[in-house]
Amino acid sequence: MDAWVVWVIAAAALVGGEVLTMSLFLGPLALAAAAAAIVAAAGAPVAAQIAVFLVGAVASLLFLRPAVLRRLHRGPRLRSGTQALIGEPALVLDRVDVDGGRVKIGGEIWTARSMVEDEVLEPGERAVVIEIKGATALITR
Repeated sequence: MDAWVVWVIAAAALVGGEVLTMSLFLGPLALAAAAAAIVAAAGAPVAAQIAVFLVGAVASLLFLRPAVLRRLHRGPRLRSGTQALIGEPALVLDRVDVDGGRVKIGGEIWTARSMVEDEVLEPGERAVVIEIKGATALITR
């Protein structure tokens, strides 16, 4: 059996193990075995094939695996609930000052207060939601 076939079988077995374990450990080794298969198909000696496998395995485990793990464990990017309203535009329905008022945010009517003490927003003006406190939107121009 040709050496490249052995490397392809090893790579396939490692991919199968990665699929079963989802550890992100066997996948990088499978990439290294695939690289060794390419080198073997090019006619390189066994020592070169093993060297390519070892270098590829070490490089992928040291660099590729940590990068993929960081990307997977970044956390959610999607904001939900009241956090999703921060930065959204608001249409002033009733006069808004530091004492209160009403705005429309994303089709919903909210009680609102001006974030700036002296700021007064009149009906029809556009504002931006800065913060949500309870059921009140704090807004500014």
